[in-house]
Amino acid sequence: MKISICNELFQGWPIEKVFEYAAKLGYDGVEIAPFTLADSVTEISQKRRNAIRRAAEKNGIEIVGLHWLLLKPEGLYINHPDELIRIQTQEYIEALIHFCADIGGKVLVHGSPHQRTIQEGWDVKESWDYAKETFKVSLKAARQRNVIYCIEPLAPPLTNFINTVEEAVRFVKEVRHPNLKMVFDCRNAYESEKSLTESLLRALDSGYLRHVHMNDKNGMGPGFGEMRFAPILKTLAKNGYKGYISIEVFNFEPDPQTIAGRSIGYLKGILEGLGE
Repeated sequence: MKISICNELFQGWPIEKVFEYAAKLGYDGVEIAPFTLADSVTEISQKRRNAIRRAAEKNGIEIVGLHWLLLKPEGLYINHPDELIRIQTQEYIEALIHFCADIGGKVLVHGSPHQRTIQEGWDVKESWDYAKETFKVSLKAARQRNVIYCIEPLAPPLTNFINTVEEAVRFVKEVRHPNLKMVFDCRNAYESEKSLTESLLRALDSGYLRHVHMNDKNGMGPGFGEMRFAPILKTLAKNGYKGYISIEVFNFEPDPQTIAGRSIGYLKGILEGLGE
């Protein structure tokens, strides 16, 4: 297993500085939230994309991919009944896929709860089918650029669309595209599932799991709360998971240095105990 960290934690830091600091702490990769670089990835020139890729390579850091995909620009929605909005969203997802590949990323994590929630009065089945349509259109670019697009189950307080591993597996099965997989997020699974390890096993057994977000139920990093991560890491290791475990936090206190340093130390300590 390799360990990465999400860059939005380092508020205001140039991405080059994030790569350098992550490398010093022993991280293998960095996961990027596109809105930290520009309001739209279409504003990022090819020259800048090349520079970002070179900066990561210079520091021995792998750009794992992207997450928080649709926060900006505003107005995007994967399952909106308005066809024009869906088309605009499909076009932007394609732009994200090309940007991810251009900077060397391999995985796109689709959370974006507010851009997928089924609103009052919308037909639930239609909303499900509209989302499938959006991904079927956009995933042509994913196959072309050899990147994996992953749907992330999110807890009910965030959205009412794809809350559990079971729902994510069903969605991926129905879309039936080799470049669509899923993410397991510890904090969201804690809220949505009866058992963290059982739901993780369900994701692993499906064959669709490609990425894991590590965070405590309190929104902080691993080791900053009460959640036990040893059973999670043991389950991943026992089942041969070789992807990234990526630290994603929502509480940025006390500071990025403390969070990044303690989180990787905590995870590495558990992995060493497992013989990883």
